[in-house]
This record gives sequence, structure tokens and C-alpha cells, in this order.
Amino acid sequence: MSPTTSLSELGADALDSVHLRGLIDERLNAFLDDKCLRDADVHLVSLIEHLRGFLTAGGKRIRPLLCMVGWHAARGQGPTEPVIGAAASLELFHAFTLIHDDVMDGSDTRRGRPTLHRALESGADEASAERFGVNSAILLGDLVMVWSDELLYSSGLEQRQLAAARPLLDAMRTEVMIGQYRDLLATGKPNADVERSLAVIRYKTAKYTVERPLHIGAALAGADQSLLDVCTAYALPIGEAFQLRDDLLGVFGDPSKTGKSTLDDLREGKATALMAHALHAADAEQARVLKSLVGDPDLDEAGAETVRGLLRATGAADKVEQMITDRVQRARRVLDEAPFPEEVRKTLDTFITTTTLRST
Repeated sequence: MSPTTSLSELGADALDSVHLRGLIDERLNAFLDDKCLRDADVHLVSLIEHLRGFLTAGGKRIRPLLCMVGWHAARGQGPTEPVIGAAASLELFHAFTLIHDDVMDGSDTRRGRPTLHRALESGADEASAERFGVNSAILLGDLVMVWSDELLYSSGLEQRQLAAARPLLDAMRTEVMIGQYRDLLATGKPNADVERSLAVIRYKTAKYTVERPLHIGAALAGADQSLLDVCTAYALPIGEAFQLRDDLLGVFGDPSKTGKSTLDDLREGKATALMAHALHAADAEQARVLKSLVGDPDLDEAGAETVRGLLRATGAADKVEQMITDRVQRARRVLDEAPFPEEVRKTLDTFITTTTLRST
């Protein structure tokens, strides 16, 4: 790749998602290959291969892609290789969050494959195998979090770039942990408080998935606060819409496309905006049925279909669709006025469509 990075010089590939994903995956694989070469310990190599399989199992690379978009939004100049490394480090941190999230949720599948704590199971009996798998996944998640920092600091960024990005990265990490903790507090206790569910979304998804990656990329390019504020005005509604769509897919989606069971969220009793709207609009009998089924770890498909029927009958599914539409309109109004290069505006507009009208 050319060492210059103005959007006009880089041409059509600069913001092509397939091209960027390829560069990010190359950097991730090179990092893991180097780990295998530096330390040939058979156990570490085994963990790395489990991680490699996890990373290549259909992830969208949203956070690193948005980091690169943020760089171009701020008209970044200079070598792009270090920025690719910084973007790739966000994917390693995301892998850490997913590994631990699956442990906390007790999920069996992720992206259509066994979760890592399931894949790592080993033992003489079922209980010991499960315990070993969970403990191993926790350790691997911790290791990947450390490696995300290592990749960032070995990426070749200048000290001024690291100084600009570090507070944003620290904020992102704190925010996603707060969001996860809020989620834990609410899980199993769905209620009619829509704002409470949106608070979880803002921390766990909107800020973590969209706002901070854009901020970090823009900061690496030297963006000032006014540009970061524009990124925020776009990112928060789209991040919320992204998670609202995810909540709908978690109940109504096609597991063959999403790679995740449509029973998991219902069995866990996730306190989503979807469920809050249903409980707010439900009559006494509908509320009784919802509360008896949602959060039942033994919920079967017949019970799930009853819940789906109530989510439709109460108008909750339609309300969430309207919430998504409102947020899409808000983000597009921001884009219309944003001081971004035209190619960046087009990319972010496409991102709206792919994240809010998706089936996976």
C-alpha cells in the first residue's frame, strides 16, 4: 500500500469494506503467526488456533472498519499501516468481550459454531469438562485483551497518535464493562422501563461498537473535538438502532443466518426494549404469560412462539421497528451536514442500511 493516505490518492479501495477487512485479517493473522513462532509451547499454539478459528468464523469487523472510516473522516495523512494495526487491535479486544460474554450468558453457539468455552471442554466427566472449558475460555479472553494492547503499541503509531487515542480507548473499555454490568443486573428481570434498556444499549453497543471506533480513528488523524462531536451525533442513534435490530433478530431471526439460537435471549430473560414495550402495553393476562415464560431456562420452541405472538400482539415489535426508523432518520440528518469527505458520507450511509436492515 502507498505510504500516503489521502482519500483521493488511495482511490476506490480506501473505504471498500472487503478490501479493508482483508487488510485487517492479514494483520491479525500475522500477529498470531508471530506469536506461534516466538513461543512454540504446544498449549499456547493450541489456544491460538482456537482463537484463530473464532476470529475467522464470520465476524463483520465493524469496529476496525469504523476506526478506518474515522481516520478518513478526519482526512488522515501519513502511513496507513499503523492505523490498520490499531484498527485490528480493536477486533482483538472485541474477541475478548465476546469470549467472556458467552461464558457469562452460558451460550452454546456463536456465529453458528460452538462457543470457545464449549470448544475448549476437556475432562473425564461432563461437569469437569464444562468447568475446564469455562476456566480456559476466561484465561484465553484475558490473554486476548492483553494482546489487543500489544498489537496497538507495536503497530508503529507515533507517540502523539497514541496519546490522542489512549483516553478514548480507555473510555471505550470502561463503557463496555459498565454496559455489561448493567445488562447482568437487568437480565432475568425484564420490566416495562424502556429507558433502562436503552441505557444498557448506549454503553454496551452504541458507544462501544460505533462511537468510540470512529473517535479513535479520527483521533489518530488529529481530529479536534468538534469533529468528534459530529461522529457522536451520528454514532449513538445508529449504535442504538444496531442493537435494537439485534434484539429483534434474537427473538424473530433465522438461526441459520444469525448463527445464534432464538431461544437464548428469552431463556436468559434479557431486559430488552422489545420486552419493555411488550410489558408496558400488555394486559394482566398477557403480562402474566410473558413473566412466566421469559427467563425460564427450560423454555422450548412452543413457549418461544407464544412469546413471539405476544410481542406482536402488544405492538412491541412494531414499536421497536419505529425506534429503529427514528434513529436512522436522525443519523442521516447528521450525515447531510457532516464535514466529512463525500466518500466517507457514502460509506457511513451504507453502514446505516447494512446494520439496521440486516438479517444476520
